[in-house]
Amino acid sequence: MKNHQANVTVNKQRHLDSSQYFTLALVLLLATTLFAAHPFSGSSVLQEKRRPRVREAGINVGVLPVGPLNAITDVSGVMVGHTTVMRGETIRTGVTAILPHQGNLFREKVPAAIFVGNGFGKLMGSTQVNELGEIETPIVLTSTLSVPRAADALLDYMLSLPGNEDVQSVNPVVAETNDGYLNDIRGRHIAREDVFNAIKTAKGGTVEEGSVGAGTGTVAFGFKGGIGTASRKLPAKLGGYTVGILVQTNFGGVLTINGAPVGRELGKYYLREELGSVAMGGCNRLERRKPPNPDPCYPNTPDGSIIIVIATDAPVEARNLSRMAARGMLGLARTGAAGSNGSGDYAIAFSTSPELRIQISSDPATRNLARSFNLLPNDSMSPLFLAVIEATEEAIYNSLFRATTTTGRGHTVEALPLDRTLEILRSHKAL
Repeated sequence: MKNHQANVTVNKQRHLDSSQYFTLALVLLLATTLFAAHPFSGSSVLQEKRRPRVREAGINVGVLPVGPLNAITDVSGVMVGHTTVMRGETIRTGVTAILPHQGNLFREKVPAAIFVGNGFGKLMGSTQVNELGEIETPIVLTSTLSVPRAADALLDYMLSLPGNEDVQSVNPVVAETNDGYLNDIRGRHIAREDVFNAIKTAKGGTVEEGSVGAGTGTVAFGFKGGIGTASRKLPAKLGGYTVGILVQTNFGGVLTINGAPVGRELGKYYLREELGSVAMGGCNRLERRKPPNPDPCYPNTPDGSIIIVIATDAPVEARNLSRMAARGMLGLARTGAAGSNGSGDYAIAFSTSPELRIQISSDPATRNLARSFNLLPNDSMSPLFLAVIEATEEAIYNSLFRATTTTGRGHTVEALPLDRTLEILRSHKAL
């Protein structure tokens, strides 16, 4: 029976007329030509379904080697989870959770530090982190006005963990960017279940990027922003340590990729209208951006914020983690960020080194004992600084490359046009 069916198929194919053969051949030729010319974005459908990461597109950032996944999860034990909240035509938001390890973070805190590039933001828990030099909860990223609700849910999660039954003080670390251009931010649509889901589904391995989780409704350089990640692994002679970065991008400036003036040549950058002959400062004035009808060029504003999460397995204590966090701003600067008055630019750095974990004991006799451990000296930090700079830069590019065009609240923010971007990079020998 199978042979008979095969024969029938062959016979039908033999009866195609010459015009059908010509049409089929033409379609195949066009498809082959398009894919050969644009292997990553030969059509808008392909571009939206599978947009490449920057290295897949032939862009190598910096000089240091990347980790196996080129992600924050290359740092052993780090896990990432997302909850994407998209409902109706106005809700475009979410939660991203970063877990430094799989255990009870309150009982096994990790050394950490937070650096503030520009403080126009709401980073809950930052003062205690910098006072004590440690983090005791997952790091949660979300939308600006949802920070209190996310923090309350994070408290519920921590207090519910076995071993925390008698805990009476927890320092939740929750950071944000403002997704109000695409999202009904005043509705504060993040619920307890969204935070729990992001934490409980967090895993190692490949990290989803682009318009997901806390990056669902964000805008960067006037294009769709989102979640991006990257990593660097130092060679053995420099310690063999890994640095991983995850970013939530929602800021503006003049997009620069590998030194090439991409934003300028695409004609979308901060102050473009003010510097042109058509408009005199009108596009980005506050009164032109107020609801209910924000100006369509509002995404060119430099305001918004970025959160940079830095993980390393190097044995580095809070003081040098603060220095690493500061280098995240240098990576941000390489991308052309404007560092505006209205952008909250924060970097959160932590070490997963097991010997540096701060373990809480209920036994008074052991709680007051001195601790001894090996730390990297200052002279060993420079390669880690460069790793932070390069991985931060690449993670920001990945957030743009992987993000997809998004519509919300009557606005549409286009994804970075990859074909044109790659043409610009080739012309500047930046590929």
